[in-house]
Amino acid sequence: MPPADLSLRDLRSFLAVVDEGTFTDAAIALRTTQASVSRHVGALERALGVRLLQRGGRIVTLTVAGRRVVAHARRLQDEAEAVLRAAQDEGREVRVGYAWAALGGHTATVQREWARRHPGSELTFVNSATRFAGLTEGIAEVAVVRRDPGVSQLASALLGHEDRMAALPSAHPLARRRLLRMADFAGQTVALDVATGTTTPDLWTPQQAPGAFREVRGTDEWLTVIAAGRAIGLTSQATAAQYSRTGVVFRRLRDAPTVAVHLIWWRQDPPAYLDELCAVVREAYARAGRPAAGPTP
Repeated sequence: MPPADLSLRDLRSFLAVVDEGTFTDAAIALRTTQASVSRHVGALERALGVRLLQRGGRIVTLTVAGRRVVAHARRLQDEAEAVLRAAQDEGREVRVGYAWAALGGHTATVQREWARRHPGSELTFVNSATRFAGLTEGIAEVAVVRRDPGVSQLASALLGHEDRMAALPSAHPLARRRLLRMADFAGQTVALDVATGTTTPDLWTPQQAPGAFREVRGTDEWLTVIAAGRAIGLTSQATAAQYSRTGVVFRRLRDAPTVAVHLIWWRQDPPAYLDELCAVVREAYARAGRPAAGPTP
């Protein structure tokens, strides 16, 4: 037997009669006519192939089948209303995914500016230590990344640039210095997040090359390995601004290339707020002296 073709209006009318006790009162609650309520209830009963309500007398009552159906009907109505709310909530909460450090020291600044421009909207940053920083999981509509995901279905916009920082165990000899160079990594073990990190072996010349690389996954494991003295790290300035870990110190690098920060989204489904969000973030980076040097999306 094929599944019944259920209508949300039919379910709503049926539940209104159950809750109000009569077709007349249900019509008043729904701000419609008694004939419309009766028509929708009848359509639901025909779709299900059973009688749901006992007509006659002052109060309408449920049949045996109606008592079995009513709880499921409420759940269906609740789910349908949740779908409608989700579809209508675009703009009330803007969810931005990130794999490592959101926007670092600019994160709170951008959130405050967004709230000032859109009092009814909230800009939320959600962490997802995945290649697409929450896009494929559906937890974010756009995402901040610091390496090209290399997928044609995704579009991107340059937001700004960040300096690179060395991350060291607090007892490491290099931690005594305020400024470091890429050559200071020579012979050291460097922690790499190969999935989402910004550090790759080709950042060093053969003469500067670290002695070994230790693969980690995500910011927490990266910080833990460094705090334990098992490796040192290279990261964007955003990581240093956003994370603090006992036993880890960050030092500036004189000669490291900057990190490009991008916003990515599904090419076929750009959100309505995209241009304005990019503008707000770019303004924050420009004020810090690290502007984007690319066109708007």
